[in-house]
Amino acid sequence: MRYTWKNNERAHAKSCAPSTGAIRNSMKTRWTRKDLLGLRELSAEEINFILETADAFKQVGTREIKKVPALRGKTLVNFFVEPSTRTRTSFELAAFRLSADVINISATSSSLTKGETLKDTARNLEALHADILVLRHSSAGAPQFLANRLRASVINAGDGAHEHPTQALLDLYTIREKRGKIAGLHVAIIGDILFSRVARSNIFGLLKLGARVTLVGPSTLVPREFEKLGVEVSHKIDSVLPSADVVNLLRIQHERQRREYFPGIGEYVRLFGLTKERAKLLKPDCLIMHPGPINRGVEIDSGVADGPQSVILDQVTNGLAVRMAVLYLCGGIAT
Repeated sequence: MRYTWKNNERAHAKSCAPSTGAIRNSMKTRWTRKDLLGLRELSAEEINFILETADAFKQVGTREIKKVPALRGKTLVNFFVEPSTRTRTSFELAAFRLSADVINISATSSSLTKGETLKDTARNLEALHADILVLRHSSAGAPQFLANRLRASVINAGDGAHEHPTQALLDLYTIREKRGKIAGLHVAIIGDILFSRVARSNIFGLLKLGARVTLVGPSTLVPREFEKLGVEVSHKIDSVLPSADVVNLLRIQHERQRREYFPGIGEYVRLFGLTKERAKLLKPDCLIMHPGPINRGVEIDSGVADGPQSVILDQVTNGLAVRMAVLYLCGGIAT
């Protein structure tokens, strides 16, 4: 039998429609945002809407033909002013699976190196009729700046030490998938909180969905100021691990901090590293997470990272479904 694109489109439109339609019918919230800039401004209902939409798209990855025509005819620009491998590749693959056209641009290959402003670069891309702009930038607020000025949807792929919403969404998705819920769980986020955009987005998302959050790390990297957000702060990891349902480990953000914030690798491992011995303090069903890249032997022992409680690779898999959901919603298909 000859297989054509039209057959492909009909088959996948038919198989995908019931699941996404069921989501829209089962939830009171409708997605009305053209941009995803952070989780701070989202409601619990909007976060759950994204997670439920991701459920439908995760099924796509199990099919022989891993593609749906949801964004056919749309153009996505991956604009990464900061380097990335996992996030850029995940967005690129998510767009391909939604049948969008993809353009990848890095800071070194753009006119930013010639003095062009971020606004002019983005407006030139829009003049080429780009529909979705995925932006990673070293300056906090850059995605918001562009979203206010462009007709295209803007997706924040990480801005400075501000937010990284899709990483937090895939973390939330993984917790819900493995534990069946988020409300009532105790989540410990351990490491460099002060300079982490992942931590901030996770805090906003977890609290909105009813989790209890404890931040753990050196006092220089986990100041008491964070308690104003509604979280607990601890500088003693051994007292937190036994009650944790989820442990999310963050790497030290050397590129965003000055030397005086960090005493030394050896001291950090001794006081805050999840070693094999410390891992024995965890409950048997406690999930171990990490957004990557992993500094093995620093924030987590290599054996623990690859152990039965680790869901680190599940996070990568779920990240693809979550980013498909975000592109689908912000791309305007669901509305």
